[in-house]
Amino acid sequence: MSTITRNDFAESLSKSSGLTMSQAYKLVDLIFSEIAESLIRGEEVKVAGLGSFKILEKNARMGRNPKTGAPAVITARRVVSFKPSAELKSKTRK
Repeated sequence: MSTITRNDFAESLSKSSGLTMSQAYKLVDLIFSEIAESLIRGEEVKVAGLGSFKILEKNARMGRNPKTGAPAVITARRVVSFKPSAELKSKTRK
């Protein structure tokens, strides 16, 4: 299993569209920053054929330190959630 990087996206975009690498990097950065900004504003981001991203509010709760077993408070936080589309799920099933 490998990791796809920002560079991989830009390279693929450059090859398939004829954009220069510089233009492709700018476009990739623009797309990712728009997704991030939308999530920060609390909006859900849906990408056709891929899935949707949204922010979930997690409440504070009691947990435990796995090393010591001692009780510990897990603070409230915001997390990004991804739900794959039905199309993506069907393509990844074995």
